[in-house]
Amino acid sequence: MPRPFALPDLGEGLTEAEIVKVHVQEGDVIHEDAPLLEVETDKAQVEIPSPVSGRVLKVHVQPHQTVRVGEVLVTFADAAETAPSAGARTGAGMRDGGAASAAGVPERTGPVPATPATRRLARELGADLRAVRGSGPGGRVTDDDVRAAAAGERVRAATAGERAVIVGPVTAAIGVVRTATPAVAAAPATPGMTEPRAAPRPLAPVGVEAPPLPRFEQWGPIERQPLSHLRRTIAERMTLSATLIPHVTHFDRADITELDAIISRNLDAARARGVTLTLTGFLLKAAALALREHPQFNASLDTATGELIVKRYYHLGVAVATERGLIVPVMRDVDTKPLREVARDLGALAARVREGKATLDDLRGGTFTITNIGALGGTGAIPIINYPEVAILGVARGRLEPVVRDGQIVPRMMLPLSLTFDHRVADGADGARFASAIVRRLEHPEELLLEL
Repeated sequence: MPRPFALPDLGEGLTEAEIVKVHVQEGDVIHEDAPLLEVETDKAQVEIPSPVSGRVLKVHVQPHQTVRVGEVLVTFADAAETAPSAGARTGAGMRDGGAASAAGVPERTGPVPATPATRRLARELGADLRAVRGSGPGGRVTDDDVRAAAAGERVRAATAGERAVIVGPVTAAIGVVRTATPAVAAAPATPGMTEPRAAPRPLAPVGVEAPPLPRFEQWGPIERQPLSHLRRTIAERMTLSATLIPHVTHFDRADITELDAIISRNLDAARARGVTLTLTGFLLKAAALALREHPQFNASLDTATGELIVKRYYHLGVAVATERGLIVPVMRDVDTKPLREVARDLGALAARVREGKATLDDLRGGTFTITNIGALGGTGAIPIINYPEVAILGVARGRLEPVVRDGQIVPRMMLPLSLTFDHRVADGADGARFASAIVRRLEHPEELLLEL
């Protein structure tokens, strides 16, 4: 009988996706794990591999459709009807099925319940998904299941006298990052599949339902432009944050004259060592160290339990404006990395984002966000907190200004800063002290350079 394949659980609480590209046509014969289609979720552009080998009987979707988890994407012909030939589309996941019996797990005959990221991890670790016993809900194979199975295969190979290949940590690269805002509950489901050009579903209201709009066309011509999947997601997340969190903003300025001179003097030398010195790198390091002193700003508020979840790791997000929309990749463990490593990692991360090669792992787990609009100008901004974080640092363009120092008026490079935070978590005095801790490090860059 035909074998339908539905949009799988993509993890991270994602409940729907927009079809970006379909790689197959009806009648194609493909191998398991060959590229099937690409979808854009709230977080990334994800490549979905084929769960089985066989002939594509029917393609149910097309680009620009929005589908929910569980909706059928492709139907394959009966397994006995056709088998992939040598000229069929191939996938990296075709492996010998003998591992199933070796692992003591019956080989599956249907699609393996696993997310695309888990499938890619299995390919990179050389693990046969059909031989892996799933420990997740409904028997779903998890990343830990794959790693355990791969480790077991290496142990068996070593015991048999074969050369064991030790595989290091692997990042599950699953496409182009679109936005780094954390996943939250999606809008109520619309019955059936959304067809291209169909009436767009309303943005999920948070707390208060907006009143109906007036008929603008009565005053002149109008044009209705549908929101992209990314822009819709940003709108819903910003509405969520602004509705749930009582925002308060503290403004400050940092004298970065010495810091600016250091960056200018060392640009060429740092570039020769593969590092691009930027103000953002110093901001990241200064903020991470300040967060260690003021941990309540490196937290999330659990309103269900009345507890503040303080994170003892410092993964900082950096808001990046791209042609596709706002993306917030995450720099991990900034507090423990030397400034040179922070600068190098930041450059590599920014390049991946601009080239569309960043992964979900590049955007998950942020604890605090910095948004630097200095390159675009402006004298300041009040950013919206990246829920469920509790604070965000806004940075505007540094400018030479007349400043009184030691009784003399001198030109100094002044950097406007704005710290927006959750007033349920911290008071104004707490915010002022935290901002001062950042300013102090920016004004004394030698403390940061000791690790360069």
